[in-house]
Amino acid sequence: MENRIQLSVKDLVKSYDGSSEVLNGISFDVHQGEVVVILGPSGCGKSTLLRCLNGLETYQSGSITLDGQPITHGGKNMNAMRQRIGMVFQSYDLFPHYTVLDNITLAPLKVAHRPKKETEAEARALLKRVGLEDKADAYPNELSGGQKQRVAICRALIMKPEVMLFDEVTAALDPEMVHEVLNVMMELADQGMTMVIVTHEMKFAEAIGDRVLFLDGGRIVEENTPEGFFHHPKTERADAFLHTFTYTRKRTEKSAQ
Repeated sequence: MENRIQLSVKDLVKSYDGSSEVLNGISFDVHQGEVVVILGPSGCGKSTLLRCLNGLETYQSGSITLDGQPITHGGKNMNAMRQRIGMVFQSYDLFPHYTVLDNITLAPLKVAHRPKKETEAEARALLKRVGLEDKADAYPNELSGGQKQRVAICRALIMKPEVMLFDEVTAALDPEMVHEVLNVMMELADQGMTMVIVTHEMKFAEAIGDRVLFLDGGRIVEENTPEGFFHHPKTERADAFLHTFTYTRKRTEKSAQ
């Protein structure tokens, strides 16, 4: 892995309507080819942080830079920066009246003004890469949740981003569909894609991450290796979180039997 810092966050503060701070002094760097996993309880600011990284949210102070260039909501270079940072959300947000191929090619054709023939060939190659080469002419309502999320990943990848952000992309999926999406993300990691991932899939987080950031109350409470975080957490708060998660998972599995 190269040591070059690709994405940098310094002293980030974010609040809504001047109320309590959702993010309170967040600082971390992401190196090229690194996979950073962000974990934490609901409401701790994980998704808000990702939306700030992609310029979808304003923030009150601090800075976010990609290769030294600032990322600010409404900035003059924001459209160009968003093409460099792809994001996949929990909801697929596919256009229901467009085919899979049209959903994937819409942005590169309309925003980046790429040649249609070349763009469609790239889209079909991406669909083949995620095992959906036979779904190019299908419509979203003909797809399973896992298939829709893989299409959403293709839609982000076709813009040729340098960094990918994933926000709880398996949260809305049935358990048997989760692995379809996680396998694609593992392949991206193996190919050296820089990624920041918010997930509740703990085993996946341990397997894919190079580093874990644990958020609570809008702060980074612990930064650790996956091995260290999941087996030897540094803080009592992280240890309590992991015990709560393990208890909840066992209760869920017992109820399903």
